[in-house]
Amino acid sequence: MVKYIDINRPGYSVKCKVYCDAFRDVEHVIVFAHGFGGYKDNKAAERFAQTALSKIKKAAVFVFDWPCHGSDVRKKLTLEDCDLYLSMVLDYIRLQMKTEDIYVYGTSFGGYLVLKYIHDHDRNPFRKIALRCPAISMGEVMYNRVMTNENKALLEKGKDIMAGFDRKVLINQEFLDSLMASDIRKWEYFDYADDIIIIHGTKDEVVPFEQSRDFAEENVIEFIAVEDADHRFQDLNKLKLAHSYILDFFQIK
Repeated sequence: MVKYIDINRPGYSVKCKVYCDAFRDVEHVIVFAHGFGGYKDNKAAERFAQTALSKIKKAAVFVFDWPCHGSDVRKKLTLEDCDLYLSMVLDYIRLQMKTEDIYVYGTSFGGYLVLKYIHDHDRNPFRKIALRCPAISMGEVMYNRVMTNENKALLEKGKDIMAGFDRKVLINQEFLDSLMASDIRKWEYFDYADDIIIIHGTKDEVVPFEQSRDFAEENVIEFIAVEDADHRFQDLNKLKLAHSYILDFFQIK
């Protein structure tokens, strides 16, 4: 079954989608953190949920829209709001779904935000963390791979721009500066390394493969290269392979 949920608090409403067999009987929750310009109804999350629920009893896959993404109504994208949304999701899972057995699967921008959350809170709230093509240097990725020259010129003039791929997100220079300042490569993740896996396609055209590989090596994190996979893992066989690696790593019983 699929259940849509709004997590509300004054001034905020996180739009969520939960895949599960029985909502009241959930013991394990996998949070799916989508990438920049993504949304909760994305096909990769749906395919992962179908595979996960076929293999794990009493499980749920929990997807939500980051601020300014999907059906979210906020107008200004900030890293502070992204952090708050993830905190609200985790609180909801603990309090309403009554489980601490929480895992996360983050892609691209979502992977970056998961790693940033761990650093900023100085703790890992997840049993296991799987990252597919995480944007380790999100600021550089945004500037060099996502934004057009026209975007850059407008930002320099103090204008807001629409950036992204299939779906565009409104950003400004302040947001880009915050990404540049919050560079994951500046921080160490040795204490969490055993609970993290990184999967990256060798033909990623958005997030440099070498950055993920080097970050994993420097932090002694398990790294799996998927030959010829692009950023979105559009080859379904390669996506299925990545999902297989992730579920094997989670080892949810």
